[in-house]
Amino acid sequence: MPQRTFLCRLVFCAIFSVSIVNVFTRTSSPSFFLRYSKPEALPREEIFCSQSELADDVLVVLRTGATESREKLPVHFRTTLRCVPNFVLFSDWDEEIEGHAVHDVLDVVSEGVRNEHEDFRLYHHLQRHGRKGLEGQRVITAQSGSSKGDYLNTDNDGWKLDKWKFLPMIDKAYQTLPTAKWYVFIESDTYLVWNNLLEYLSNFDASKPYYIGKHLYISDVEFGYGGAGFVLSNPAMRKVSEHRSVRIRDYEDFTATHWVGDCALGKVLEDVKVPLHRAFPHMQSDSPSTMDPKTTKMDRGVWCYPAVTYHHVSPSEIEELWRFEQDWFKRHDVLLRHRDIFMEHVRPRLRASLSAWDNMSADKEYNERDHSDVLDKTEREAWRSFENCHDVCESKRECLQFSYQERRCSISYTFRLGYSTPKGKVRSGWMTDRVDDLFLELESKCGIRDWFSPQEGSITSKHR
Repeated sequence: MPQRTFLCRLVFCAIFSVSIVNVFTRTSSPSFFLRYSKPEALPREEIFCSQSELADDVLVVLRTGATESREKLPVHFRTTLRCVPNFVLFSDWDEEIEGHAVHDVLDVVSEGVRNEHEDFRLYHHLQRHGRKGLEGQRVITAQSGSSKGDYLNTDNDGWKLDKWKFLPMIDKAYQTLPTAKWYVFIESDTYLVWNNLLEYLSNFDASKPYYIGKHLYISDVEFGYGGAGFVLSNPAMRKVSEHRSVRIRDYEDFTATHWVGDCALGKVLEDVKVPLHRAFPHMQSDSPSTMDPKTTKMDRGVWCYPAVTYHHVSPSEIEELWRFEQDWFKRHDVLLRHRDIFMEHVRPRLRASLSAWDNMSADKEYNERDHSDVLDKTEREAWRSFENCHDVCESKRECLQFSYQERRCSISYTFRLGYSTPKGKVRSGWMTDRVDDLFLELESKCGIRDWFSPQEGSITSKHR
């Protein structure tokens, strides 16, 4: 086993060496990635931001709500938004947070809908009492991501109100910066890789109507998932705004009868004949801590391709990713890929044993009730201790990780980092040599392609 581990490390060193060689041999202009300071952000700290000319033509729209804005917005002012020249913050209440204006986007919803629909109960409370009494509203901020999904929080008043923001924020964003070429919509728990986003958008013709996002369906409506972020070109924004302006009641009725507002926006774009350009694997609905690096959709894997967004990212994770991203671009003049995040940000955190940590192992559970009579001794006693849980995972060739809690052992055949458990009841472990083998296997499948975009056929791997 030590010899095998040594060989894995040797191969990893070779991979990183190749990456360094690529930095010095790439033929494209290095002007895309330059270092500069934004004195108005944090004058004492030098930060690394893209110098792409496209930056000034992009408006980033961050959607939030009063029940979460004070907890989730401040980290973005220190991280993801620091390099963004133009951004606007939309919510369900006008307020100011750390010197930044947060705008009520619901004031343009029809008065009749606001007065009559039960979804606006929280909105009326905010108008009458401000934040007083909001303590009962649970802020949905996971320690690290979420494996359950947003669309299950139907009992939360902030969640009910959120779906009404999507269509009004199109108009308000367009009015904020009508000359922008691109409008990028994210949420307060979305992590945005700004440098990569600009490179990605440079492959599209901004004079054409584009709707770009990670695809989801509700009934027969395909739409870009709001949490993963979505992008509209200026012509697409104009089409939505003009079309909806004479059909406001129709689309408010549609919103009222559907779970989520990103679906309502997808319906308008479908009606104006602007199809969704599927942005997977660049835009992700999970965080690096909770996503499976083997994830594949539409015959596209995640591992090899540049990252643009992650979702369900907690404030502490956003801080960590920002520090990693800054360090990465200061050391490398290349695109940041999902594999780089896994190999250099996630992998160093793995341990044979990590207390107060849940790595989301859930493929099989061993407990006293169901396994006391199992013939195999390793399986029969797996629930007795962390060490026994390790042994049962080790005995199964495909097992990558395990966790132990309260006389229960869980194992998994997929890899995830997981998240801390403040109460400390879960203890996790990984078969680190097998995880290394998995990463090497994924690496071996990488080709020369960078982006899944309309012009990718003519684009070489100049940022490899």
